[in-house]
Amino acid sequence: MLSEKMIVSDESPMPLRIKFRKAGMLRYISHLDLQRTFAKVITRSGIPAWYTKGFNPHAKLVFALPLSVGTSSETEFLDIRLREYMSPDEVRERLNSVLTDELTALEVYAPKYKFTDIGFAEYEMEMITEGADAALAEKINDLFASPSLMMLKHTKSGEKEVDIIPLIKSFKAEYSSERGSVLMRARLSAISTDYLGPDMLITAMKERLGVLSGDIMRERYTILRTGVYLLDGKTLFE
Repeated sequence: MLSEKMIVSDESPMPLRIKFRKAGMLRYISHLDLQRTFAKVITRSGIPAWYTKGFNPHAKLVFALPLSVGTSSETEFLDIRLREYMSPDEVRERLNSVLTDELTALEVYAPKYKFTDIGFAEYEMEMITEGADAALAEKINDLFASPSLMMLKHTKSGEKEVDIIPLIKSFKAEYSSERGSVLMRARLSAISTDYLGPDMLITAMKERLGVLSGDIMRERYTILRTGVYLLDGKTLFE
């Protein structure tokens, strides 16, 4: 609970969490570019951000679950600190006055959980590929319902084979005759030591089912992050 009576200073900064959207063409900017963008936006909007000390002071910005380039999201999170009190509503309004529809602050509030409490992230994917039909959707469901699915995964210590099935909490693929595409929803592990990105599912489908191997001008897929959950996989992170 935040109030104007709380003592806010350089020694006792005010923590705030920004939930924001990243969509449209901005899904193609890198995480480093996103950090630079928000640093400029916060300065331009006149928000009294708390700055680190030392030879290179900068606003303390902490992001949760950086996205892969090309992935859109309705649930991105950024933690900042203020050196002076400002209401969450005013922070949101100031941010949006210099942001765009493709990069928008949806909510600003006092954080309830730590980023380390995040356990899962949910994604919606759409794939337009040659031969897309209900049978392909069932093959995809069967693939991710397999007892084991070993994939080559990039880690900090290099590449290693990982069984991704234990990292998938839920998965469902359906064929949309109206759109001529396969629609998928997946809830995947987002723990730092067992993170599974949705791109890995696309790679698995390419390697095991041969999807997206036709005309690159006609075949495509999209990924949208729609939710972030705690370690129980049910409670929404906030």
